[in-house]
Amino acid sequence: MDSPLKYITAKRVTARALLLGFIFWTVLGLIFVLPRLPGNAHWLGSILAAFAEWWSWGLLTPVIVGFDRRLLIAITGTPRRIVAHLLFGVLFTCAYAYVLGLLSALMRLAPWSDLLKPSTFTGAFQGLFWSLLVYFLIVGIAELYQFQQSYLSAALQMERLERSFTEARLNALRMQLDPHFLFNALNTISSQITQDAKLARRMIEHLGDLLRASLQSEGKQEIPISDELAFLDHYLAIQKIRFGEKLQIHIRIEPDAQSAIVPSLVLQPLVENAIRHGIGKRSRGGAITVSVRTQNSRLELKVVDDGIGLPGDWSPAHEGVGLSVTRERIAALHPGNSKLDISGRLEGGTEVRIDLPFRSNGGRDDGTS
Repeated sequence: MDSPLKYITAKRVTARALLLGFIFWTVLGLIFVLPRLPGNAHWLGSILAAFAEWWSWGLLTPVIVGFDRRLLIAITGTPRRIVAHLLFGVLFTCAYAYVLGLLSALMRLAPWSDLLKPSTFTGAFQGLFWSLLVYFLIVGIAELYQFQQSYLSAALQMERLERSFTEARLNALRMQLDPHFLFNALNTISSQITQDAKLARRMIEHLGDLLRASLQSEGKQEIPISDELAFLDHYLAIQKIRFGEKLQIHIRIEPDAQSAIVPSLVLQPLVENAIRHGIGKRSRGGAITVSVRTQNSRLELKVVDDGIGLPGDWSPAHEGVGLSVTRERIAALHPGNSKLDISGRLEGGTEVRIDLPFRSNGGRDDGTS
């Protein structure tokens, strides 16, 4: 059963269509009668007669459009449909003559007895060419509108399919990250169990917090930067237990960037990569700096470490799962408007920089996306 709101909306649409149709046919009548008004002593009668002519076509328009739609389904092929419209155009000319006579009688432009006179229909056939011209004009506009609606519907459907495909792709990429960091975290914990069971238990507790945070953001492609940093804190808690004082973490967020929205699980893979390939391979450890700032309606995320740096033969082809999936997700979320750069530092270590349009968690979009 349709809801009352849907019924009211349908009535409003119908009423607006009727009003627009009335205005259209009235204006059309005025356009054709105005050149005949100067010097015409019976100007009012001429205006009413013009209205009667065009309002008659206006009353027949819904019937003609409905017939055209049925004909479109029943008869295929343009030549056949043209022939069918020619035949039925003659019938609609007769119908037009009767409706015109009826309106003329209602408007007291002609007596009611004229409806029964043969001249009502013979006069219609005298103007058959003009009537067929108006008939085919109505059919042409109706088919043009139908084509436009079909095109828009197809475009909207294609847009929905593209959006669904993009969302499915993003979800697939996100699902690759979740087990990836979980596997690496479990690997880290398992290496500590035989060395220090107490520390391993603390790691497991933090892993539980990490999994809860991951579940809370499941299905969300973008989250506030505060949630992303909270997730990162849970991950870093595990790594700090493992490395102790050897791992130094510095997080710097500019005030203007605190309301930013970022891709979920975007910083953790970068920090993990810095620890595994930069800091973790040095006995003395090192420091990692995570910075977030805005500039010219852009958001910059940067992870810098002072580790061993990139190999001499390094290229993006050597990226692991974390970096490659992060790069793909950013490109899918902001097509052609994002960048992930990885470079070595002169003073040693590696810098990973992500550039995105700045978007705030208040729904404001300060950049294009």
